[in-house]
Amino acid sequence: MSVAVPERVRRFGTSEFTLVGVGFALVAVILTWPTLKHPATTIPQDTFDPLLIAWEIAWGGHALLTQPGALWQANVLFPEHDSFAFTDSLLGYAPLGFVGEGPVAAVVRYNIAYVLAFYLASVGGYALARRLGSAWPGAVLAGLAVGYAPWRLGQAGHLHVLSTGGIALALAALAKGHGYSFTRGFRPEEVRPGWAAAGWGLACWQITIGFGVGLPFGYVLGGVCLASAIGWLVTGRPQLPKKLLIADGVGILGFLTITALMARPYLRVVEAHPYARRTEADLGLFSPPFRGFLTAPETSWLWGESSARARETLLWAPEMTMLPGIFVGAAAVVGLFISSWTLRQRILLWVATVVSLVLGMGTTFLGSGEFGYLLLYRYLPGWDAIRTPGRLVVWTSLLLAILAAGAITAIGERFAKPTGWPRFVVALALIPALLVGVEGINTTPHPRVPAQPQSFKDVVGPALVLPSDARDQWVMLWSTDGFPKIVNGGSGFTPQSQSMIREAAKVFPSEQSIAYFRRLGINTVLVLQSGDLSAVGGEYQNALTADVSGLDVLRRDRGDGVLFDLR
Repeated sequence: MSVAVPERVRRFGTSEFTLVGVGFALVAVILTWPTLKHPATTIPQDTFDPLLIAWEIAWGGHALLTQPGALWQANVLFPEHDSFAFTDSLLGYAPLGFVGEGPVAAVVRYNIAYVLAFYLASVGGYALARRLGSAWPGAVLAGLAVGYAPWRLGQAGHLHVLSTGGIALALAALAKGHGYSFTRGFRPEEVRPGWAAAGWGLACWQITIGFGVGLPFGYVLGGVCLASAIGWLVTGRPQLPKKLLIADGVGILGFLTITALMARPYLRVVEAHPYARRTEADLGLFSPPFRGFLTAPETSWLWGESSARARETLLWAPEMTMLPGIFVGAAAVVGLFISSWTLRQRILLWVATVVSLVLGMGTTFLGSGEFGYLLLYRYLPGWDAIRTPGRLVVWTSLLLAILAAGAITAIGERFAKPTGWPRFVVALALIPALLVGVEGINTTPHPRVPAQPQSFKDVVGPALVLPSDARDQWVMLWSTDGFPKIVNGGSGFTPQSQSMIREAAKVFPSEQSIAYFRRLGINTVLVLQSGDLSAVGGEYQNALTADVSGLDVLRRDRGDGVLFDLR
């Protein structure tokens, strides 16, 4: 006996919205595999920056729920202030931190956010191409090109760089809200103020992820607003719906307000730590030459091995392997000659692509970057905080994807029947998209997350955990168990206080070091002696065996660590 499916349910299940949402979700799981195979015990790429970011998401959620007024005064890097602003905060992911507690929950959240970043970027690429007028096969290619470009595999440890989905989604929603597309131009009857408001909301979310990607996006939004205003004047100032003007006014005000609120703690950090400011010399260490945009990271399944020799010629390969994709590039070249976009639109897209490459080269363009990136670095507010020019490849990927979508749409339409796209045309049109998807297959390692030492549990802060070094991110993760204040921490720079404390700890437990720690307010020193992080054989080993008689400290052996109570 067959059961009738309600028409509304059937339409929803077969709608483009549902198919795209579910389809790209499956693609995200497959192309980030094995991230969700062991989400509680492994993490993509390495156990350094990903664990720092796992802590960030956990702290953001914890602070917003328990002490929102002290959000930027994180529990790490004691006794520093505004330590949550020592690097991109990824505050936009904080709602994930509302659920679960402790290190295991933090790792699971990170892995979900990691897959979500690829998903949102690909859905955003699809939505933007579709809104501009691409047929759906071209939009599929655009989604895969934006979400799974080879360069993204080299940034697997930098969730704040991978989290670009808000950019394309915001642009798509704003275009829809303003009734604009490449193929139909501006249609007043298609204006949707609600979509415009949603676009500004997405833009606000994107800026809360961090300024490394968000700041250039803010300037692009400003350019789009300026171009739209000029277009409105040139076309005779057509009347715009009042609700749209309100949505734009509130949206722009909201975006500027959130940007300013996000910038305040970062400005305080730079004022307190002038050495944290990026210099032009720093840019030279992270500026890829042009060949970097033709080189894939080693974790690219398709191109990684063939790019090995090219990577050896790069000064710092992790930030200089910026290949947007061979197949999307080829389709974009075709799109210069055959496209659904107008010739003017194609030229503008290609000019913008070249500009993004020039800026992405940083100080390597014409040997110095004097007529490229350095102009922005020196004269645009906030730009001097960005030390990695190559990450502007985000825009190169997006522009190439739009050009490629126009080509696929135009070629498909030449073979399509007046009544629609026949199956063989759809099949042929999807071949370039499949090739682009293959470029996104990864060989990213997924190491096991270091287990929390038993001796760390219930530690009373402010505490210093030894050894303290580049593995402080591990301690940050462990601190999500109750968030005790700790000296340990990793960030975009090393504060002088941390360097001084580490130096003093080399002679701990001497009278001088104990007195110094007490003046700082440090109550506990935990010296690990077994497990993934151990002081045995290192520069802090003396603390494990030193005689503490007469030093007015309480020493307790807690199995995998020795605990010193300085109170």
